Amino acid sequence: MNKELIAALNLLEKENGISKEVMFDAIEKSLMDEYKTQFNTVENGRVVLDRITGDFHIYSDRMVVEKVTIPEQTDNNSKKNTEKYISATEIALADARKIKPDCQIGDIVTVEVKSEEFSRRAAKNAKGTIVQKIREEEKAALYNEYHSKEKEVITGIVQRIDEKGNILVDIGRTQTTLKVNDQVKGEVFERGDRIKLYVVSVSNKEKPGTLVKVSRTSPKLVERLFEEEVTEIKDGIVEIMGVAREAGSRTKMAVRANVPNVDPVGACVGVNGARVKAIVNELGNEQIDIIEWDENPAQLIVNALSPAKVVSARADADEKKAEIVVSDQQLSLAIGKSGQNVRLAAKLTGYGIDIKSEAQVNAMNNSDEAEDDFAAEDQEEELTFTEDFTEDTDAAEYEE
Repeated sequence: MNKELIAALNLLEKENGISKEVMFDAIEKSLMDEYKTQFNTVENGRVVLDRITGDFHIYSDRMVVEKVTIPEQTDNNSKKNTEKYISATEIALADARKIKPDCQIGDIVTVEVKSEEFSRRAAKNAKGTIVQKIREEEKAALYNEYHSKEKEVITGIVQRIDEKGNILVDIGRTQTTLKVNDQVKGEVFERGDRIKLYVVSVSNKEKPGTLVKVSRTSPKLVERLFEEEVTEIKDGIVEIMGVAREAGSRTKMAVRANVPNVDPVGACVGVNGARVKAIVNELGNEQIDIIEWDENPAQLIVNALSPAKVVSARADADEKKAEIVVSDQQLSLAIGKSGQNVRLAAKLTGYGIDIKSEAQVNAMNNSDEAEDDFAAEDQEEELTFTEDFTEDTDAAEYEE
């Protein structure tokens, strides 16, 4: 290890946010692991790693003895290895006085471990530890960076589109894949296009590294785009209360003002529709209906069915059901193409919505009146029959 290593660690700290001190700690641990491998202990050893030069030294504290005790068996009784045996805890008096001339038996002398074989293995293992630690720290830093962006909108650049239609997107320090199921039908992107994505979740459990799941279909994408575009929402003056979306086609969003005399819908639309147009363009001309939130469920549903005009509305808060009446001319508009308008209104409000035209209601009322009349006639006949039967019975009894 040398100054080149220090320079590399400085660069990692600056560009990747990996703490240099964390790397030093990892290197020192690696060196002590190698020390333990050789001497089977770490209690009397320590590492000194120069933070400026990158040089390291390993020291061992050993007790001064007359003669070092050699184990009976060392590496299969190899005489050669026995002759080279170095105790981890003891040092002969003669050797100790080369280091500390006035030492006596029983003293503790600090010895630098200078075995060439040991140093070579230790340096090799330390380099391996550095590489592994860098990967771990980069993964952790990457996860932390993108985890902080979870549930937010990020911008990426399209890299390529695979044969299944999945889009590989460069999002800065990593790449992610916009799956086909998370794409809006009809949207077409090419390599180099800038694309806004909603970060659904971030995980660091995948083997390849941090996995950033993104979407273009989530209702939250619309919500976050309005938060970016509309200052009043960012400042909390206007609040988004709910979003119902059929991606690529139509979105309904309910908003309310938290400050008096503020038009929440107007704030979201912007001057000449500039704010909402910017978002519509980003979403590939998806239609966006912005309605005002109301605490009254019936009025909220009336607003949600916009642009259709409602004649009357009744909402049951317990059953979460609503009955809506519109004019004959407004029925198709209220329901929408393939039922989309009422379907989105139901998603937005959380109510099951039953829509009828005035003609349908009148027909039902007339039918109910006819049934009531018919029921009344049946009742009269039954009463008459009963009365007649009673009279006959009395007569019969009377005759007996």
